[in-house]
Amino acid sequence: MVTVPRLVIAAPASGSGKTTLATGLMAAFAARGLAVSPHKVGPDYIDPGYHALATGRPGRNLDAYMCGTGLIAPLFAHGAGGCDLAVVEGVMGLYDGASGQGELASTAQVAKLLRAPVVLVVDASSQSRSVAALVHGFASWDPQVRIGGVILNKVASDRHEALLRDALDESGLPVLGVLRRAAQLATPSRHLGLVPVAERQTDAVDAVRAMGERVRAGCDLDALMALARSAPPLPDEVWEPERHPAAGTGAGPVVAVAGGAAFTFAYAEHAELLAAAGAEVAVFDPLRDEKLPVGTAGLVIGGGFPEMYAPELSANEPLRRAVTELALSGAPVAAECAGLLYLARELDGRPMCGVLDAEARMSERLTLGYREAVAVSDSSLAVAGTRMRGHEFHRTVLEPGAGSTPAWGMHQPERRVEGFVQGGVHASYLHTHWASSPGVARRFVEQCGGAGRVWGRPGTD
Repeated sequence: MVTVPRLVIAAPASGSGKTTLATGLMAAFAARGLAVSPHKVGPDYIDPGYHALATGRPGRNLDAYMCGTGLIAPLFAHGAGGCDLAVVEGVMGLYDGASGQGELASTAQVAKLLRAPVVLVVDASSQSRSVAALVHGFASWDPQVRIGGVILNKVASDRHEALLRDALDESGLPVLGVLRRAAQLATPSRHLGLVPVAERQTDAVDAVRAMGERVRAGCDLDALMALARSAPPLPDEVWEPERHPAAGTGAGPVVAVAGGAAFTFAYAEHAELLAAAGAEVAVFDPLRDEKLPVGTAGLVIGGGFPEMYAPELSANEPLRRAVTELALSGAPVAAECAGLLYLARELDGRPMCGVLDAEARMSERLTLGYREAVAVSDSSLAVAGTRMRGHEFHRTVLEPGAGSTPAWGMHQPERRVEGFVQGGVHASYLHTHWASSPGVARRFVEQCGGAGRVWGRPGTD
């Protein structure tokens, strides 16, 4: 049985302070010498970066829409194995999930699947006695969701705190912490949420440290740990990527994975799946590196913020040329969102790799939401007819939005085709979680092994 102590940090609505509280709790418990496993409900890539900074472990996502409800507990157990505590940050409001799909992908659903107690973070800045009615409503809405206590955020004064505590005495739920309004807990945001850790490493370290100190001072860590330990055991099901016989032998193809400040969106399980399928995973930074890793046989370019670094990406002509030549050689290339833009002819007027005959530009419109998709044709990632669920999250527009051979046919929320399949290239706005379909990584690595020409090895240039 899986017996990791665990807490889910939830709130009535977005903006209540979940990320500050969850990250601060992770940092505070890690400072006590505990091994803390960080998790985030939903498809968010940015918050897990702060979680990783707080704990020294990979931030992992638990998304019941993209991965299915049956994988939530096994993925959790995979990430939390050997840890003293797991902290799961929720998404939006506690009961908010995929649009029109009931509780699917909500924090409440994940808490039930993990059999984990919930700590409700309440923004108390504009209320006093009404807080009791709010907390009572959330605690009684779904009897299967166990709210074990409340943390009051943005409390104005000692008197305000006393009023809130008096009101909550009648609710039967303990107040596990009180945090005052504090600018030090703020982290900068822009068009897609918080600025990623990779773009502000020093400032992010200071911000996470401040979160941990403030949470340690304002919360009852002993009571929170006792609540976490009250979580019952989970079934002994642990997700593990299926290992290829060649994995770990050094004989597999090199798969280059884009990283650095411009490409920060990646699920930890993707690299694990590539390695388990036999690949040597080599991370490189398109902002700094002028060459692909030696021996590159395939390329993965995930999401991020290329629009913030278009001048620097464009100025790195040697790497753009190397990426173009690799793609034109027929080697497998998987590009999501930011990777799609990087492969385009230009982004906001700046030359990119030119692999795709398309132009990208920033837009005022936010494209956001879950998607149901089916592979339109065979590609380096999937055979035609493969069904996957994914997520779009961008403020850019690509024209045209699909090539002569599209990557995906979308079936929700509207029917359309999207993306590009071109030689070994599979490029799309759609973010997917490969743990839901491990054959994707296995197929990609197999295609890399059979690509023939590998980049940078003697006799192949």
